[in-house]
Amino acid sequence: MAGKTSNQLVPSGKGAIIVLQRGWVAVGKYAQDGDVGSLKGASIIRRWGTTKGLGELAEAGPQKNTVLDACPDISFHVREVVLAMRCSNAWGK
Repeated sequence: MAGKTSNQLVPSGKGAIIVLQRGWVAVGKYAQDGDVGSLKGASIIRRWGTTKGLGELAEAGPQKNTVLDACPDISFHVREVVLAMRCSNAWGK
């Protein structure tokens, strides 16, 4: 693989679903500064509302039965991340 590699979980400024330890699942515009990740315009995903799992939510955006709880911007240590998934433009994030 040629080129410079990055320690970014997902590209900065892109929408991402982040699964954190203890079951927190959040979505927002991702940024990372060293070992600290953050989500701007964040929401906690209380109910996925999908038939095909979290990947469907990332690809297709919120569904009819998706429940999002808006929250202030969140930050976390990147070691707390269980899974990071880039969102499609369907999220508008």
